[in-house]
Amino acid sequence: MGEGNVKQSLLERKYYEDCPGCKVDQAKELSEGQGVSVRNLLIIWMVVLCAALPISSLFPFLYFMVRDFHIAKTEADISSYAGYVGSAFMLGRCLTSVLWGIVADRFGRKPVIVIGIITVVIFNTLFGLSTSFWMAVIMRFLLGSLNGLLGPVKAYATELFREEHQALGLSTVSAAWGIGLIIGPALGGYLAQPVEKYPHIFPKDSFWDKFPYFLPNFIISAIAFVVAIGCIWIPETLHNHNCSNASIDDAKALENGSRGAGTVKIIQKNENLLLNWPLMSSIIVYCVFALHDIAYQEVFSLWAVSPQRLGGLNFTTDDVGNVLSISGLALIIYQLTIYPSVEKASGPIGIGRISGMLAIPLLQSYPFIALLSGFALYVVLSIASILKNILSVTINTGLFLLQNRAVEQHQRGAANGISMTGMSLFKAIGPATGGAILTWSQKRMDASFLPGMMLK
Repeated sequence: MGEGNVKQSLLERKYYEDCPGCKVDQAKELSEGQGVSVRNLLIIWMVVLCAALPISSLFPFLYFMVRDFHIAKTEADISSYAGYVGSAFMLGRCLTSVLWGIVADRFGRKPVIVIGIITVVIFNTLFGLSTSFWMAVIMRFLLGSLNGLLGPVKAYATELFREEHQALGLSTVSAAWGIGLIIGPALGGYLAQPVEKYPHIFPKDSFWDKFPYFLPNFIISAIAFVVAIGCIWIPETLHNHNCSNASIDDAKALENGSRGAGTVKIIQKNENLLLNWPLMSSIIVYCVFALHDIAYQEVFSLWAVSPQRLGGLNFTTDDVGNVLSISGLALIIYQLTIYPSVEKASGPIGIGRISGMLAIPLLQSYPFIALLSGFALYVVLSIASILKNILSVTINTGLFLLQNRAVEQHQRGAANGISMTGMSLFKAIGPATGGAILTWSQKRMDASFLPGMMLK
């Protein structure tokens, strides 16, 4: 066969009939000029939401759950034990994220996504049935270690959309993640201890009284179960080419002077990801911010429900749920109306820098917010929570874009696995450290924040 004939044949066979990734690419090419697929956005949103809901849903009731385990010697020690439970999830995910990324690159994104959602169904339910501190820790650890979908789903979001819509796809990941981290605690706040809050529906001495923290976990698991069934029909985006066939890359090789006898084996060069500085630098920033973000989420909830004599706000779980629900609604509006314009104007790096700088004075205002009371406290705290979550989602979305654009498709699963491993390690440190620092500060209520001022 002549070289020209090989080129023509290869160019005509750009897509492979049995390759799921080629089918997705062909659909993307045919959809040029038709706008973004709302169906695909909804798929991404629901999958990420299921992964995010159980991560922080426990924070509003974790203080009371640990108290009911009767493991803490003093009231101030409860925050430390709560930090260990919060860290167990991230420790488990840290140990397995790279493995799940490799599995996603080898067998596809879809199997990892489905397994991750089924993991939420099983182990989040069992966590709600925990009767001891160690059972709670083990269930959270297994929930984290067997749920490896977040890294692959970020790769999935870039592969499911045309290049001009990839920013919107990844912003959907970030928005769903941020909303899940807000709605989760809201569900935990509203639905935990239902016998006390809704005695006309949940009678005393019933199943719900014996397991007061089961209801929010059950609701999240039920949502995940429905999504898991729906994921059976989602498309696979990973390319699976028979190496006996040639691809369009072979024609490019011929144009560069390569000689072939008719077919050329497809070879994908694997770059050393650890030497990819654009990737690693974005992962480092992501890890540092992840530690800050998870520590904030836990400390905020523990601080809000702590008694005022320990510097807290003496909120109920319903109060925490109200604040977080308002934040979640504002975040949805921001993501749909404002974020695309901000990202287009400043780029992922620019908006990340600006958001990081704005977060510093915002967080410094929280000790002064604790001095307020009544309606003013609710209003100011809600505004601060809205701004903090908007800044977090903006930073995370920019970092997602940078990470997935730094590598080729066949390494995105591994790259996101490295990202998830580092992020999970830092997030495992965050709750334990945040809880320990909060305990330390609550034992030293006579310390002054500024000269001449008492922190109360």
